[in-house]
Amino acid sequence: MSTHLIIQSPGLTAHHAEQLAALARAEGIARITTTAARLLNVAADDDTRAEVREWAERHAVDTAFVPAGLKLASCKVLAMDMDSTLINIECIDEIAACAGVGEQVAQITEAAMRGEIKDFSESLRRRVALLQGTPATVLERVYEEKLRLNPGAEQLLTSVQAAGIKTLLVSGGFTFFTERLRARLKLDSAHANTLEIDAEGKLTGRVQGDILDGAAKARHLEAFAREHGASADQTIALGDGANDLLMLARARYAVAYHAKPIVRQQTPYALSVSGLDGVLNWFEG
Repeated sequence: MSTHLIIQSPGLTAHHAEQLAALARAEGIARITTTAARLLNVAADDDTRAEVREWAERHAVDTAFVPAGLKLASCKVLAMDMDSTLINIECIDEIAACAGVGEQVAQITEAAMRGEIKDFSESLRRRVALLQGTPATVLERVYEEKLRLNPGAEQLLTSVQAAGIKTLLVSGGFTFFTERLRARLKLDSAHANTLEIDAEGKLTGRVQGDILDGAAKARHLEAFAREHGASADQTIALGDGANDLLMLARARYAVAYHAKPIVRQQTPYALSVSGLDGVLNWFEG
């Protein structure tokens, strides 16, 4: 089967396309949009892939080697992380900022996402403990004032849902946000952690039940895929942090979205400069 190379960038130029076409020995160039192009029937050996990746990273272009004729409807499941993937913020960091402990929590969040703190459950407990006594009304304030969908999110979801693909949101964040996004975006399923709130309407500094960590994300994706008869080859998954790696490993189309280096290194696909709807350009129909 022949291979195409999809290239995309907000600043994609004819020069980018010509240079990458030469490196990949493409038989032709087909524009998809003003920001994306398909290089036809390219070489896909390891050396070519490495050369293309190195050039593209230096010139801020996203690349993806995909089978020719790939159809979106050949996939059955799309799974997404929430914080910094579907949405623009880390919710716990914004809650912490409102509570006056933003710097302490953000430092732990960053270390966990880079993979420096190996135990996600431990890192989450440490962060949530710092929120003790914070009025729960802060959650609504963060949702209304800070939370925004990342670029391309609505277009991606509208397109995959129209293709009959089932959608899963699975997050190490909090159900307060995932449930609102599930209803708003008509997602099929959502899972996250539940913050404990006391009788006075304040956060206790604890999470109810077991913490949803990286292993739990993977389990939720496996169960969701089984429910909908999807193999790994029929699964798209997107994430940005180390806590997403086990989930991403269960999808053929595993996408590092504006991700930490440890995630980009371990996933076959990456969108580092494009929006979430960049995924759609890999498919021809």
